[in-house]
Amino acid sequence: MSEVHKKTNNKKDDFLIQGAILAIAAVVTKIIGVAYRIPLTNILGDEGNGFYGYAFEIYSVALILSSFSYPLAVSKLVSARMAMNQKRNAFRVFLCALVFSIVVGLVVSLVIFFGAEAISTNLMKSPLSFYALKMLAPGLLIVSVMGVIRGYFQGLGTMIPTAVSQIIEQIINAIVSIVGAAALFKVGMREAVKQKEELLGPAYGASGGTLGTVIGALAGFLFLLFILYLFIPKIKKQLRNDRTRREESYRRIMKIMILTIVPVIFSTAIGNINQIIDMYLFNQIMSFQGFAEKEYMALLGIYTGKYNTLINVPLAVANGLAASVIPSLAVVVASGNKKLAHEKINQTLRFTMLIAIPCFVGFVSLSSPLMILLFNDASKTPAKLLAIGAITVVFTSISTVTGAILQGLDKMLAPVKNAAISLVLHVISLVIMLTVFRWNIYAVVGSSIVFSICSAGLNIREIKKTVKYHQETSNTFVKPFLASAIMGVVTYIVYTGVNYILPGRVIPTMVAILSAAVTYAVFVLKLGTLSKQDILDLPKGRMIYNISKKFHLLPVRRR
Repeated sequence: MSEVHKKTNNKKDDFLIQGAILAIAAVVTKIIGVAYRIPLTNILGDEGNGFYGYAFEIYSVALILSSFSYPLAVSKLVSARMAMNQKRNAFRVFLCALVFSIVVGLVVSLVIFFGAEAISTNLMKSPLSFYALKMLAPGLLIVSVMGVIRGYFQGLGTMIPTAVSQIIEQIINAIVSIVGAAALFKVGMREAVKQKEELLGPAYGASGGTLGTVIGALAGFLFLLFILYLFIPKIKKQLRNDRTRREESYRRIMKIMILTIVPVIFSTAIGNINQIIDMYLFNQIMSFQGFAEKEYMALLGIYTGKYNTLINVPLAVANGLAASVIPSLAVVVASGNKKLAHEKINQTLRFTMLIAIPCFVGFVSLSSPLMILLFNDASKTPAKLLAIGAITVVFTSISTVTGAILQGLDKMLAPVKNAAISLVLHVISLVIMLTVFRWNIYAVVGSSIVFSICSAGLNIREIKKTVKYHQETSNTFVKPFLASAIMGVVTYIVYTGVNYILPGRVIPTMVAILSAAVTYAVFVLKLGTLSKQDILDLPKGRMIYNISKKFHLLPVRRR
């Protein structure tokens, strides 16, 4: 048996565990993100959240250009070489990527720092966003280098350093963001009186909030450096024992890396640039229709600060599984094991839907209670946005994991093409919704639904063409939806009942969420959505299976 096949068999199910580790860490960071956005939103107000959101959209695009693709590209290239036992070449990939990330990260950081005012004024039509954008600029270099280190560990088959560094990063981010926003908001209010510009308080506060992003990234980076330092003896031992005759040149590695990174940059940039296009078109059209800047900035603040904050929590699971499946599929591609490729694709999509579908139903059932619980906002707009846009959780999750699957299968340009087509349809639908139907902020959510559906559908079609794969539907979509529908009804009844007996902001919603989790888990198992092997493949799978069997939660198998 070849080294590649040994590696493939040994790691057959490990990608789900590693994906679960990264997904859990991502969800934890998102929950921390939601938690700190509550006081941050209260400090900044909807206008400040608008400035904060603007700066972050530009930062996100710059992040894509400078670093977002590094973990994916490095993990894919490292895992492929480790599968062939080419440890020296795997380390050379890491060194090459490190130099590349420092150069690119530094250049992009300087461009954003010195161009912040011009970008905010001319591109975003929001001049006061430049304070927050300039504050974010140094973080681009830090995250760039950090992405390479994360990718290296992911390529070696462990997501733990990435997962822990993400949690550390977010905890520090939360603390510094709140303190920074509160402190600079006060400074901004004093300046607002002097300069007679009422929005300076929220603008300064937004820049204080973004300080946490930079300091948090620095904390995560220092942790990864420490882990890498501890790992040096093992790396040296691997290099000494490597008997690979063919040593790849740095020039060849750089060429392969660029060919891997560029398609990822384009696909993720297209997926994120739609937010900037949304904001630009929304501002221009709303202004043309006679709305004041304060009005549409407040609407965007609700969209970015409340709606997006909640929607992004379940999407973290898809991102975690996507990050895990790419190096795993790279190993499979090297082995040529088509059957195993189908198994990994099937498992990734099924476990993604097991989380995404109930989250969609949960957001619809508890849209207003969640907004009241988290943001103390009982107004109709945030709740409607969440209820309408909740379906994007399902389709964006599918789009995310199918895009990663295509990249793992070496179809690097396919997600780019599909995202570009989806973006065109997204923009057309946004303009129609804003100008013809005059749906204002609801048009932004509506067009994002169009984008996610198109992107998911095109990616699935491409996977079918590439590996002749057909997705099983009953356990992937039908049963999770049935369990979720039952959960949604139970959740609504429980919330209504508890709220009638013990009215309040916290208890009815928390009891409803708990009942939702229990109801969904019971019916997912009772409907036979997961096989015994599916359960055993999960982290603590044996314990979960034994508990399920003990409480008769598994369907009775007829002979």
